[in-house]
Amino acid sequence: MTHRWRAALRLDAVWRELRGIVLALLMVAATTAIAWVLIRYLNTRRGSVIYLLPVLLAAWHLGRVPALAAAVAGVLWSGYLFYSPFYSYFLARPAEILNLVLFMVVALVTSHLANSMKQQHELARKRENQMSDLYAFSRRLAAAPTAAAIYDAIEEHLAALVQRKVVLFGAGDSDARPEDVPEPVRAAIASIQRGTTLATTVGDDAGNIWLVRRLSQRTPDFGVIAIDLGSVPSSRVADIRHQVDEALSDAAATLERLDVARALNDAKMRSETELLREALIGSVSHELRTPLSAILGAATVLRRAPAIEEDERLRSLAGVVRDEAERLNNDIQNLLDATRISRHQIKPQLEWIEPVDIVNSALERRRRRLADHSVTLDMDSNLPFIYVDPVLVQQAFGQIVDNAAKYSPCGSTIKVSAKRNGHEVILAVNDHGAGLTTDEKVQLGERFFRGRRLAATTSGSGLGLWIAKAFVGANGGRIQAESSGANQGSTVSIHLPYVPEAPQPEAAPDE
Repeated sequence: MTHRWRAALRLDAVWRELRGIVLALLMVAATTAIAWVLIRYLNTRRGSVIYLLPVLLAAWHLGRVPALAAAVAGVLWSGYLFYSPFYSYFLARPAEILNLVLFMVVALVTSHLANSMKQQHELARKRENQMSDLYAFSRRLAAAPTAAAIYDAIEEHLAALVQRKVVLFGAGDSDARPEDVPEPVRAAIASIQRGTTLATTVGDDAGNIWLVRRLSQRTPDFGVIAIDLGSVPSSRVADIRHQVDEALSDAAATLERLDVARALNDAKMRSETELLREALIGSVSHELRTPLSAILGAATVLRRAPAIEEDERLRSLAGVVRDEAERLNNDIQNLLDATRISRHQIKPQLEWIEPVDIVNSALERRRRRLADHSVTLDMDSNLPFIYVDPVLVQQAFGQIVDNAAKYSPCGSTIKVSAKRNGHEVILAVNDHGAGLTTDEKVQLGERFFRGRRLAATTSGSGLGLWIAKAFVGANGGRIQAESSGANQGSTVSIHLPYVPEAPQPEAAPDE
């Protein structure tokens, strides 16, 4: 079978060469027609150099053998048309024989140079494409945050390299993406991952042949690659496998130079660390909520007890316990919200609600925190209903109110407004506190960001506005911050979409 396939390949190569020779001779024939017109109407008798044109074209487009055929045919026609006696292959003078020999040499050298230039051009273009692909591949590897992203980059790079469907499996990950490969291929992958075999070919139920092998024979961390060769004849498998092996050998060497194994391990460590941190935060936070709720309830009751109300010192201590318990409860809630956001577990429960209800609920929950400030309200009387998750929006607005109270001096005024602007409902909080610098405005809302100016004097985790931004974004809105500069106050607003064409809920009779 293999001998027949190789014979078929040789026959195909011969046919391509014969086709090239025929095309080269046709170009010589066209050149002869042009030469005859020049001789007939312009009496041009020194134009034999015109036959170098089909030689150059054949060498560039068809290859070396057709160029040689064009050179031989060109010499013959040149002697026939341009050397006396004309229209005859008999040469009257020995010098003309030397001219034809020199012409033949020039034609052969020209064909060789043109063919070499074409090969160099194709090689340079191939290397340029390879360098461009490799540069894009290395940049993608450098920016990949997880091992899965690195595997995707490798898979796409190899698919472009071998021009076949490629599925890459990480080391020890034989169950990954089962929908992409049939069961016999998964069994072969598991066998290679166990070290039983290094490479094999298997067929699936659709009649396709898969090549399964380790991506790198020296580095098992690169995983196992399965390549769908399609419904190729069994006689072609060995040749295709040889081509794929050569391509993957180069690819594995490239991956080793780029130190992808270390990048994979680092990405896996980052992913596992992130999962462990989120699980730990969630577990500890839930465990702390129960005793903290008891402490908060007990502190509130003690604060109102007559015996403590009469003692200034005890009343102050009970107030400190209650306030710190509330602060800790808010921090724990922020951690839980951050875990939900990181795990993409925010699922808004949308319903129609009045924006005024969201504002009043947020202010009521933070009444004690706003006790040292003067709060003014500026709300339109005809605000429309909005279709949002009221719990998420209320928590986001509460975070903004908390920041206004935290970063504003006692006795200052905090202005809360709710207005409609076109197709948006805007809930805004304006304060006269620390304000924002240009750099702080750019980074505001990033995870764990806290301005250096107040980090040492004001407590916080840097999660509040990041959580608010995520909650508002989940409802289709956005957060905007404006400030004239440091210590000039700031205005932070929530922009929520309002669709006038949407059906609005009817108000109850008592409303």
